[in-house]
Amino acid sequence: MEVQRIRALRGPNLWSHHTAIEAVVHCTPAECELSARQNFGLRLRARFPQILPLRPTGHDETVPLAHVLELAALGLQAQAGCPVTFSRTTPTIEPGVYQVVVEYSEEAVGRLALELAQDLCRAALEDTPFNLEQALERLRELDEDERLGPSTGSIADAAMVRGIPYRRMTTGSMIQFGWGSKQRRIQAAEIDATSAISESIAQDKELTKKLLASAGVPVPLGREIHSADDAWAAAGEIGLPVVIKPKNGNQGKGVTVNITTREQLLKAFAAAQEFDDEILVERFLPGNDYRLLVVGNKLVAAARRDPPTVVGDGEHTIRQLVEEVNRDPRRGTGHSTSLTKIRFDDIATACLAGQGLGPDSVPAKGRRVALRHNANLSTGGTATDVTDDVHPDVAYRAIIAAKMVGLDICGVDMVCDSILKPLEEQGGGIVEVNAAPGLRMHLSPSYGKGRPVGEAIMSTLFAEGETGRIPVVAVTGTNGKTTTVRLIAHLLGQRHACVGMTSTDGVYIGGERIDTGDCSGPKSARNVLQHPDVEAAVLETARGGILREGLAFDRCDVAVVTNIGEGDHLGLNFITTVEDLAVLKRVIVQNISEQGSAVLNGADPIVAAMAVQSRSGKITYFAADRHHPVMATHLAQGKRGVYVDQGDLVAAEGGVQLRLPLAEVPLTLNGTIGFQVENVMAAVGAGWALGLDWSLIRQGLASFDNDANNAQGRFNLFRYKGATVIADYGHNPDAMQALVQAVGALPARRRSVVISGAGDRRDEGIREQTRILGDAFDQIVLFEDACQRGRSDGEVLALLREGLAGATRVREVHEIRGEFVAIDTAMDTLAEGDLCLVLVDQVEEAIAHIQARVRQG
Repeated sequence: MEVQRIRALRGPNLWSHHTAIEAVVHCTPAECELSARQNFGLRLRARFPQILPLRPTGHDETVPLAHVLELAALGLQAQAGCPVTFSRTTPTIEPGVYQVVVEYSEEAVGRLALELAQDLCRAALEDTPFNLEQALERLRELDEDERLGPSTGSIADAAMVRGIPYRRMTTGSMIQFGWGSKQRRIQAAEIDATSAISESIAQDKELTKKLLASAGVPVPLGREIHSADDAWAAAGEIGLPVVIKPKNGNQGKGVTVNITTREQLLKAFAAAQEFDDEILVERFLPGNDYRLLVVGNKLVAAARRDPPTVVGDGEHTIRQLVEEVNRDPRRGTGHSTSLTKIRFDDIATACLAGQGLGPDSVPAKGRRVALRHNANLSTGGTATDVTDDVHPDVAYRAIIAAKMVGLDICGVDMVCDSILKPLEEQGGGIVEVNAAPGLRMHLSPSYGKGRPVGEAIMSTLFAEGETGRIPVVAVTGTNGKTTTVRLIAHLLGQRHACVGMTSTDGVYIGGERIDTGDCSGPKSARNVLQHPDVEAAVLETARGGILREGLAFDRCDVAVVTNIGEGDHLGLNFITTVEDLAVLKRVIVQNISEQGSAVLNGADPIVAAMAVQSRSGKITYFAADRHHPVMATHLAQGKRGVYVDQGDLVAAEGGVQLRLPLAEVPLTLNGTIGFQVENVMAAVGAGWALGLDWSLIRQGLASFDNDANNAQGRFNLFRYKGATVIADYGHNPDAMQALVQAVGALPARRRSVVISGAGDRRDEGIREQTRILGDAFDQIVLFEDACQRGRSDGEVLALLREGLAGATRVREVHEIRGEFVAIDTAMDTLAEGDLCLVLVDQVEEAIAHIQARVRQG
């Protein structure tokens, strides 16, 4: 077995809505017929008993090794605790070659699972050992490293419940929620609205105390110290016991509390110095340690934190008791578990010494022994939810503390005997204010119920009913995609100040191109959705991007499919038929929102059949002929349709008809260019689905000219010495048919065409292009493409020449090396009344060359 290509499908894709790893797997003939229930199957299950049952593919009870790889990769992830359920193995048209698809929750984990699954298959084949526990432990460790921590994960989960899209901006905890101008961002439990100044104040514990004291909030006395001797002097001024902690810090690092002796103070000073050179000494407040969580000026959770402790049994040492407590599966080494393992370090030893004990002491049965003076969860402490017990005055003090520092999400540390009464009545106070507080103690407290703090944070980011989404239109098809995308973006620009657009000729934000080249894939789409100015997005969604990576969005508001034809890279990536291509292209229809609409070519049977794939059921068909069976039936049911009637473009629904003369739509040349009429109908359907007012649609159509600025390489017309020159990027047989029909409607004394062929098309597809053109043009200038895409020199020209065999009209054929020379050859022969169609390869450069010739006259 050989795995030749692995792809990460990071969005909805050909196979499912899930993120998945896709692999192309080559199996030998013997590996295509492995015993499911004997020999191999028994060896496999002996090594991985939890693997799902193998599904034999025939009457002989055999399975291909690729299918085993699929189930192993899925099963290993599931056993490691990953929430994955989907997998699939599909044979290709090539014998022994399969496509294996396995869902993943974290990409790196999915890739490792596929690698380990190969090892498992090999071990079962060769009857060699496979260490299952080691494999699962590797997956668990990687998953813990890769996945969001509990704090950030709870916020992301809350976003999913509300239908708010999100994506990780880094491998850490920085996340973008929503799209474009509606987006918000967080870093762990800190939101984008929180200023750097507020964060700096929270880090400066002395400044924080001053601010809180100025607002009447009780805080412990203390000051900054500069040496161990100064610390002891400060302790004398304040009065023992005291607390020593770094001036700038978090998570309780370097904090030592309840210091009563000089020896303890010296050790505490040294511990604090490991984290900061600036150190504070404060009065120790006796009582319980509480953490109050304030979100958006509201108290949403509170917990009592208790130091890590063990209870003596009269038999085991403290060290042994700690080891036993740490065996609790809820305790881990990071923040992914509800509890953290108790640390046995110098601070723990010092804490024991203060109780007259050591690590090897055997405490009496029932004696509680503390391992820390502070109660941070990160050092092994526990948390008990007390949200329902917080006195209103205590809650008010916490909210005031958050406001004084300026934090939108704030962890307020409070020490007092009881949370049930005001701080002043019991000599309690606020000892610290934390930016980006950990949420673990509130989500999964050691005791008591968890609180929905992720939902509270999400409510602060987005008001009720808001989803952070902007209108998203996805456009796919064989021909007309780019023009339709540009036109939809232009229509939306009549209402929105900034429209983002991706296409085969670049990325545009508010009409300004920010990237060049073929940008019809998911990477460019993500860039548009990430741009903070974008109020609506129109995304050309090409075949290649869907295959490589899936969609860049979870769902769209409008999916437009222009047409499906044979010319679009058939034969590549196991897409061999028009039906295969349709299954791929319909992915955007399958991922329409529940309130969204599909805009489909009703005259194309394959496209019209995609209607059943829409989860919303809202379909707008378009076709020039309203009497087409699909259109007629749809309109008779009172549903939306766009068609042409007596020179007018008509948008109809029920008894309502909105009409617009095609003479007012420059792109169509008074309705003479059939394929542009189709593009206009598709764009109108999309704008209508998004609720654009008809007056704005008319305004947009009237102002969209068919020139190289608005629709570069899409039937751009030039006048040259009385002749008509048309530049177009058509590059497949369907496009040739449409172009022949369009230029046939234009008067011409003599017709010529300049053409090359893309090397990554099938041989018959290349021949078919000149076969069509040879019956419609008098002169054909063939040139060799700048990039042959895997073909040898002269191979494409030979195929184009073969297509001209039997041509009924062409009288003159030239073969040229170089696109610009070919254009010059055709334009040099033009006379008044002639027409020349230039099928450009290097779109921008070729059009610039034509424009230069036109200027020269």
